[in-house]
Amino acid sequence: MSDNQKQEHYSLSMMYGTYADILFVLFPFLVIAMQRLWDGNLYQSLMRPDLSIAAAILAGLAIGKFVLGLVTNRDLGRYKERIVFFIALTLFVVLGPAIILILSMTGNAEIPGFVAFVQPVLLIVSISLYTTAVSIANILTRVTAPPSVGEHGGPTGDEPVDVRPGPAPLDLPRRTGNDTY
Repeated sequence: MSDNQKQEHYSLSMMYGTYADILFVLFPFLVIAMQRLWDGNLYQSLMRPDLSIAAAILAGLAIGKFVLGLVTNRDLGRYKERIVFFIALTLFVVLGPAIILILSMTGNAEIPGFVAFVQPVLLIVSISLYTTAVSIANILTRVTAPPSVGEHGGPTGDEPVDVRPGPAPLDLPRRTGNDTY
């Protein structure tokens, strides 16, 4: 398998793993929405804090992935500020408004109509930020081989640095004939 095919396979596996995480987070909210649809109250799902809770969960997971990217690779240089920007963006654009909506909806009897529009937007933005966070964390945590050493003990500069991704998240280890239990 060529390096390009390996990279494509790794990226595809990471995408499947990321969206599996998102589906597991959204599954209980899907069940609640289906129950409300069954009862004929689907519009009430948009006026309840369910979507804001899901957005807050995904925003928290995204912040965790961004922090993971920061702590695993200390040699980020100029990219460190960009990752901190994404953390602040997640806090400011998703997590803060989601928590405010959750508290406001649980405390007030009358909920304004704009909430039915804001909550799905928060959820979509949180999904986008989570997928971005997973991509950044995976890029930063890849295994890199040290550069080649020349005759004087320094890198030669001729050889490319071998960058190999670690095992893909959904790849299971293969059994060999020597496995014991």
